[in-house]
Amino acid sequence: MPKVTLYHAADCHLCGRARAQLAELRGEEEFELEEVDITGDSELEARHREWLPVVEIDGERVFTYHVHPEAFRRKLAQARGRAGTL
Repeated sequence: MPKVTLYHAADCHLCGRARAQLAELRGEEEFELEEVDITGDSELEARHREWLPVVEIDGERVFTYHVHPEAFRRKLAQARGRAGTL
């Protein structure tokens, strides 16, 4: 099952929108969702702050700022295909 990671922070209005979109997509697609609040973590803030929210699928950054549902479904299918070839 693909693992989706959402990096977010306090005071990020786009992060709330991304969270809601991913929750809706979980009703349609199977994937593990991990939410990571980068607030106070200097390493994560340096890596992600200017791009929030950041969405990764199986460790690959696939979205910044906005989640595009159709593109998300395609990328999720690609991740499933890669997992099937291992």
